[in-house]
Amino acid sequence: MNQIRKIVAGTSLIGALIGGGALTAMALPANAATTPSPSAASTSSADANHGNETALTGDIAAKVKDAVLAANAGATVENLTTEDDGSAAYEAHITKTDGTHATVKLDANFTITATEAGGQGAHGH
Repeated sequence: MNQIRKIVAGTSLIGALIGGGALTAMALPANAATTPSPSAASTSSADANHGNETALTGDIAAKVKDAVLAANAGATVENLTTEDDGSAAYEAHITKTDGTHATVKLDANFTITATEAGGQGAHGH
């Protein structure tokens, strides 16, 4: 009789371990699916220097870049974002050919409205 109790207790313990492992395995994918992964737009500009600006992509980015480079031949475009302070629709942080940094602001029609000298290129104003 003692041997039967040991077998039943051992089987119950193994069943509990397997069941607990199955529950854990089922819970992991559900938790992983709810953990958000950062997107390029949300991480590229939502920091202390850029507030709620969003990185530009596609046709808008190309139009902003073309307008900025037409006015600043040879410059390197460091980043392109929306402008969240109301002074413009878009902005580009550039490094000019002489190594100085500037922020170029554009309206919704891709017309340059201001160029601010100084700053840290892609990292600030």
